[in-house]
Amino acid sequence: MIRTVVLGLVEAVCAITTAWCVALLGSDLLAERTWPHENPLPLAILAAALLMRAAAVWYTQATGHRAATDTIGELRRAVVEKNAALGPRGRSGEAASTAALATAGLENLRPYLTGYVPQLALSATVTPLALLAIAVWDVTSAIVACIALPLIPIFMILIGKMTEGSSARSLATMRTLWAETLDLVEGLPTLRALGRAKGSERIVADLGERHKKSAMTTLAWAFLSSFALELIATLGVALIAVSIGLRLVSGGMELFPGIAVLVLAAEVYLPLRLVGQQFHASTDGLAAVDAAFEVLNTTAAIEAETTGTPRLRPAPDLAHTSIVLDDLSVVGRDRLAPAHLTCTIRPGEITALRGASGEGKSTTIAAILGLLAPTSGAVTLRTAHGETMALNTIDRESMWAQVAWLPQRPVVGPGSLREILEPALPADADTTSRGAQKLLEQAAHATGLDAHVIDVHGWDVELGRGGTGLSVGQRQRVALTAALLEAKPLVILDEPTSHLDGASEAMIVRLLETLREGGSSVLVTAHRQALLDIADQVIDVRAGEVVAS
Repeated sequence: MIRTVVLGLVEAVCAITTAWCVALLGSDLLAERTWPHENPLPLAILAAALLMRAAAVWYTQATGHRAATDTIGELRRAVVEKNAALGPRGRSGEAASTAALATAGLENLRPYLTGYVPQLALSATVTPLALLAIAVWDVTSAIVACIALPLIPIFMILIGKMTEGSSARSLATMRTLWAETLDLVEGLPTLRALGRAKGSERIVADLGERHKKSAMTTLAWAFLSSFALELIATLGVALIAVSIGLRLVSGGMELFPGIAVLVLAAEVYLPLRLVGQQFHASTDGLAAVDAAFEVLNTTAAIEAETTGTPRLRPAPDLAHTSIVLDDLSVVGRDRLAPAHLTCTIRPGEITALRGASGEGKSTTIAAILGLLAPTSGAVTLRTAHGETMALNTIDRESMWAQVAWLPQRPVVGPGSLREILEPALPADADTTSRGAQKLLEQAAHATGLDAHVIDVHGWDVELGRGGTGLSVGQRQRVALTAALLEAKPLVILDEPTSHLDGASEAMIVRLLETLREGGSSVLVTAHRQALLDIADQVIDVRAGEVVAS
């Protein structure tokens, strides 16, 4: 902002210098018949002032765009990071709305930062200095300008009151449209199977029509506000011009101050006219900022409720730590799921969570990872030395660094398979090209990735964002290969065999046994008997207790 004010002062000085040079050249030419080449100094000063002002305008715009990019990037990063930190329950139903805000919504802030804010700074520098220069040359014209100037901010306030809430409603409509469209796309196969796709299409079409009407209303107000402010500024300049003309004809004013004031009068109103043109950008930008801070404040409150006390203690070594669930309950949509679950997940063993869909298996995993706060009960860590630590006193980042988590639909890519898997190599592994390739091939063979993906596509096949180009089962094999390479102390798998055939299920069973033999604790949610058979203990989530050990 200080830089913008300094550049505004430079522009003001250049504008006053330009008016002085034009008035001097014009009065010499009209009154004394002196041509510019006979007195080249004013012409040279005029050229220098114009070049300096052009450079100041360019630098203002360049720095404004850089500042806008940095500000939007920081806000976008903060919104995404805060939303991601809430876990699945905290951001449930808000993914599409947050995506709309973080992309198109925050882009509304760019014209606000590059257009409206710089023009406000110019209004605070160019307008007063130009008005002061006019008062030095002609007090009457300065009084006329002072009478018309207050009308512009008055009309801006009136227009702002009339359009209050319009930009916020437009942004809210856009976010709703994005959320509905994303939900429709995600559930389209189910809707088509049930014959309900047409109804959802009509809903999205209606939302699109509402968004179009809202956008057109905003554009109409933008046009009317610009027209009203432009009209006031034009009338102000016209009044000064008429006053100067009448006094020049009657001989009550000399030519030099008349030309200087006439040239400078436009500069008095120019910043305010440009503010008027950018006025609708200010409302859209402020609506986007308000929405972003609303998300940040909301997520901060939810995160504080979820995380409880500050996590200052580093997580213990999970390879030698038991995870104790004591009467764990989490409120679901219509009931507790899980309800009063008590069990201990012992290190170096395979623990299977059994239960029907909706009984709370994935919720239990989220609670163990610290992504959800228990409604009642507690999750604690018990080390080999008998020390007990409440999960809400542990630094989540230090705990997550020891966990490999494979959800039902793993996120893979973008990049080649080699680029995706090489970061999973252990720190003490042979990182030479041949050594790394051998480790990758061994892990790929263990998970069946070589037969199902590598032999077909090769190591250097480029995957799109989200693993585009691979099936769900193939993406699971990529994630399993990464988990095998990382050899984390705790490996959590959510329904790892849900998208696999019998042969692939047998491969998963062998892989889990390999992880257990390597010293990792394995927590898996399972329906199929093959996974339950290899588990050291089976926990029935619905019953809330260990049923097989």
